[in-house]
Formats: sequence, structure tokens, C-alpha cells
Amino acid sequence: MTQAALTAAGLAPATLSDLLRLAGSTGFDRLTEQLRHTGGCTAPIRLTGGTKTLDPATKTVLHAYNTDAEPGGVLRVACGNRRASRCPSCAWTYAGDTYHLIRAGLVGDKGTPETIRDHPRVFATLTAPSFGPVHNRPGTRPCRCGTRHTEDAPELGTPLDPSSYDYAGAVLWNNHASELWRYFTIYLRREIAARAGLTQKAAREQSRVSFGKVAEYQKRGAVHFHAVIRFDGPEGPHTPPPTWATLDLLTDAIQAATARVRIVVPANEEYGFVDDWVLKWGTQLDIQLIGAFGHGEELTEQAVAAYVAKYATKAAETTGTVDHPVGNKEALILLDVPDHPRRLMEACMDLDAAYPDRRLRAWAHMLGFRGHFSTKSRAYSTTLGALRQVRADYRAHQQRAALGLPNPDDHPESTFLVVAHWAYAGHGSTPGESWLAANIRRDIQHNREHAREIRTELEAQGDELL
Repeated sequence: MTQAALTAAGLAPATLSDLLRLAGSTGFDRLTEQLRHTGGCTAPIRLTGGTKTLDPATKTVLHAYNTDAEPGGVLRVACGNRRASRCPSCAWTYAGDTYHLIRAGLVGDKGTPETIRDHPRVFATLTAPSFGPVHNRPGTRPCRCGTRHTEDAPELGTPLDPSSYDYAGAVLWNNHASELWRYFTIYLRREIAARAGLTQKAAREQSRVSFGKVAEYQKRGAVHFHAVIRFDGPEGPHTPPPTWATLDLLTDAIQAATARVRIVVPANEEYGFVDDWVLKWGTQLDIQLIGAFGHGEELTEQAVAAYVAKYATKAAETTGTVDHPVGNKEALILLDVPDHPRRLMEACMDLDAAYPDRRLRAWAHMLGFRGHFSTKSRAYSTTLGALRQVRADYRAHQQRAALGLPNPDDHPESTFLVVAHWAYAGHGSTPGESWLAANIRRDIQHNREHAREIRTELEAQGDELL
């Protein structure tokens, strides 16, 4: 791209100047290669140091690498942030891992047997209660305000009457949402045992409940959970559940367990909170059967895995708030946070002194929520760590092949010693590097979309031939 073309592209002067500096440097091609290896990461980690691969028998150095010869004297590696608002590239990788983790627990893969598809499983959505009427789209009827809102109307999810909306209750609910889920899992096992006519110990000896879940923010700023809940045998997914562990029993137990959960936040009159808050799940509980591929079901395994993966990379910024901590109310004005999320964040700050152990001010940008967005039970399927290790092993295999080093899998008798020393040298990019990374990320995304279109077309052609 020529300087004239870059200028015509509307680049800021600082970005244009830095980009021209990089383009004229001797390490430009290597810099571009590094950025491509990060997937166009928004804020790559900068490392200094190097590695040596040694033959311990002969002390021969088989390969040596040092960052001294790299552009800027650093190696850039992907930041690994899961949030799409922070790094779309790394969030895409995280979403892909989450997809495969959830899918493995539905169809059997990556160490989970295919017989898992015969186990009773449902897709449940647990929501927050009402904290006051909000603008919505109730089917074909108009909103309570008398307007038929469009799907992208900015007022959707905002209170009809902000002065009467329970902002304190909303953020306290978010703040305790993870504990509400924990109590739900406890009561669920109890309800299962009661419906099976067994003691809790006997039910545990005969069956196991596994789950994988993700948190999502509704437009009103309340967290709700989407969860795959599955019946297994006593040894987990490798053993079949008992005959009494049916879909109907699981569904009834979920409904009963959500109705039982209660958490009481005591009043604090010193700070003006004179009534206890009784936190519980909302009445809008949705439980759907998960069907297998190719059987015409409305909710398939692939759809569930994709849905969970989609929301694993999102957070409260989808409601209009920010994706970083905020110290005071004045900053909310400067950040131009919309009225409804701003009031929720202010409620966190107002409640912080009354309930210091809840750290509401620190989590105001999350509207009080302080839990993990994506979690699973131990026996549900594989782990994110295992998926990352497979990817790391694959890249290490590629690197050894490129360097002409023997593959340890092909030569188990061979032993190699890798000595590494790394130091953190910062993170982020210069304006020119950011522009290059954004273009690399766009090209990668375009290639993925093109490949997906071709795959979809080929699958459609295959269906026609069948």
C-alpha cells in the first residue's frame, strides 16, 4: 500500500507515521509474521529471552533461538483474553475451545464416549426475578408503554419507571448469582434422590449429574445462566445412568430445585438499608430437550454448543457498561455510560460500604457479578487446559518439523533437553502495529467465513445426492 493510499484510507497522523516507520524497517516482514502468528491479537504480550534445544548425551546444541534478532528485540505472543471487547482474535479461540468442550459432552469426543448421546440431557435457562417493569417486546402485543418496539430499540430492557426500579436488589442478585447456582446444584441432587425414592447417598452411588454452563447478561442488566444438564452413571459419562434416571425426572427435579433456592442478604440500617433482601431465581425457567444431529429436532447438539460458545466471550459491556473497573461515579459521566447501566453501577458503589465482603465497587463494571462466565462439572467432558495442550503440542510438532528436529513420538528412545529463559517486556502494540494486526485479523476472519460458506455448500450438495 502506497503512502498516498494510506493517507486516503483516513489513518490518524500518528498511525500513518508509525506505519511508514515500520514499513521502512529491515524487520517489517518478520514483524508481520509475528502478528500473523498471534492471529492479529489486539494486545500481544512482549517477551525477551530465548530457548536452546540440547542433546543431553552429547551436549550438542540442536537449535537455539533468541529475541535479540527480532523486531524491537521482543517476541510477540497472543494475549489469550477471552473477552471479544478486548481482543476479538483471542476471544475467537476461546469460543472455539468452549464449543468443543460443550459439544464433547453432548456427542462424545475428546475422551468422552459416544454413548453419552443416549444419556438424558436438557438445556436449561435460569433467570433472575423481576426488579421492576421494563420496556420489552411481548410477542405480538405492544409494550406496557404502548409502543411496539423494534428489535434494536435502545430503550429495550430499561425500566418504565427508573425511580421505582430496584437497582440495589438487581446488583445484589447479580453479585450472588454464582452462589444461587451452587445452591441450585445442591438442591437438584436432593430433588433427584427424593423423586427416585432413594437416600441422597444411594442416589450418588447410582448416578451422577454433570453440567456445563455459561452466563449471559439480559438487556436489563441481570445475569442468567444457560446450562447443559445431563444424567450419567456412577462413574460419570463412561457408565450409563440407572433406569430411573429419566428426562421427566430430571426436568421435574430442576423445576423443584430452582423454586427452593433462597439467599437472604441482611439489612444494614447503619447505611439506610432497613429490609432484608431475599434472593431467588425468577419464574421464567426454560427447559428444552436436546436432540441429536440429523433427526429434525429444533434444538440440536451443535446449536447448543454454538450458543454457549457465543456468550462465553461476552460480558456486561453488552448492556452499555464498560469492560474495565471504574473508581467513582464521576468517571461514569466522563465515560458516557447510558442511564440504566450507570444507575446499576452507582448502586454497586452505594452498597459497597454496607457489604464490604461482597466487593461491589470492584465489580461495578460487571453490574455486581463476580463469578466465572463459563464453568462445568468435573466429569462433564474434557477441559480447556487439555484443549490448549493439544494445540500447543501440534504447534510444537510443526516447529520441530520446520527446524528438521526429530519427532519424540517417532523416536521414543531419544531425549531432548529444552532450556528456556523468558522475561516479560510489556504488552500492547504501537499505532502502526495495531493497524497491521487489525488488517490481519480481518483477513483471517474473511478466510474463515469463506471456508464456512464452501463447507455449507458442499454439505448441501451432499444432502441432495443422498
